[in-house]
Amino acid sequence: MILTLYSPCAAYLWPSPNMDDLESARWDAAGYNVRTSITGGLGGPGCSLFFRGANKGRSNAADWIRTAFHDMATYDPVTGTGGMDASIRFSDELARAENAGTGFSNTVSFFRGDPGRYLSMADVLALALVYSVENCGGPEVDFRGGRIDASGPNLPGVPEPQQDLNSHLTAFERMGFNREEMIGLVACGHTIGGVQHTALPDIVPELNDPNNEDSNALFDSTGTAFDNNVARDYMAGTTSNPLVMNTDDTFNSDKRIFSSDGNATMAGFARSAQGFAETCSRLFSRMIDVVPRGVQLTEVIAPLPVKPQDVELMYSDTGKLTFSGQVRLWNPTENPSRIVNMVWADRNGTQHTQRLLHTPDMVGSAAGGRYRSEWYTWDVVPSANTSNSVTELFGITGMHFEIAENSSGTVRVEDQQGHGFPVSDAVMFSTTSCKTSDGWPSLGRYDVAVRHSQSRVYIDSDSLLAR
Repeated sequence: MILTLYSPCAAYLWPSPNMDDLESARWDAAGYNVRTSITGGLGGPGCSLFFRGANKGRSNAADWIRTAFHDMATYDPVTGTGGMDASIRFSDELARAENAGTGFSNTVSFFRGDPGRYLSMADVLALALVYSVENCGGPEVDFRGGRIDASGPNLPGVPEPQQDLNSHLTAFERMGFNREEMIGLVACGHTIGGVQHTALPDIVPELNDPNNEDSNALFDSTGTAFDNNVARDYMAGTTSNPLVMNTDDTFNSDKRIFSSDGNATMAGFARSAQGFAETCSRLFSRMIDVVPRGVQLTEVIAPLPVKPQDVELMYSDTGKLTFSGQVRLWNPTENPSRIVNMVWADRNGTQHTQRLLHTPDMVGSAAGGRYRSEWYTWDVVPSANTSNSVTELFGITGMHFEIAENSSGTVRVEDQQGHGFPVSDAVMFSTTSCKTSDGWPSLGRYDVAVRHSQSRVYIDSDSLLAR
């Protein structure tokens, strides 16, 4: 719980409850202080984990990528409805033929506990695609936050395999993608996973494989890795893609789409894995940014180089304050000699220095291991102001961090480019607060210390604010 006074600002500076939560969801992806359950559902390199456990031949990553597409594909520029708004979680949408199979309901069930006050289900579905691509061998994908969850189902709009090429071109144009981009988006979405007999029995027969319970026919030869084999196999004529090689050409939608420009786009993808990855990064970022009219997304969320978290300023009935928290350093080189100090300022303007603690387990990662984070903690008890009564505490007005790579090295000051990291001591929870019942709903008592200069205090679900 961060006890600070918040105000809006043009640039993202800590603290900002909305952006702090979105930034953590994007970049605290694995390891210490992981924010969501997404990475844990991928199974590491290879991305072959399927959350129903015993079911083999499927992967969460494939389900999550296509759930994001199917959620977005209802977008209608005329009405301004549809797009990434998590409407796919409603039973009416899940029951449609265009959403056949269990992949979408599985995805929604897996992430049911991840949304919060500042992280919508639509944001979670977008992040699930981002994590799936990045952790399964693919490129980084830009993520913006601020999607708003739909209050009901959207109109149908997801293209189906049996539709002709013109229908697909029209549908993708409605979503904002031209022919070349349609080819790219389909290829990028079909580099992982396949088509299940249990979902589309007219396309995939029963495979009678005990290690493939849903009879999942893969799109390419590396169905659990994000690579350009979907194009390489196709151009080499060795593909087993069930939407290319079906004996009933009615269902060969990938074949019609891929060949619609004379195979020029697919040939380029086959020649260049890097070009394929760059295209997928760009198209996926655009895809998850398709939102209903009126929804304003944030800028692309970049990691803060230094980010405090779980900062608490507590009052005790003994007349002391307890000041605790953590700070994350973004992508530092591993260095056991590094010294990180927090410097906090009291109400008299005096600065106090506290050495921070780091242990080897306090390390996180993001973007499939491309980035590393280190966490440091503190827990200090500022003294009371003995020149006045015991209740006139020094208090704390802000902090910054000083970092040196060794005991004799140059000290680097991290203070948000001169803005500092503000802390408000105008209102504080007391250590005498307590839980008063063990049942559900759980009851509790909040004891609050308020400075006499504050005219109004209120509590919300995330923090205690004063005005």
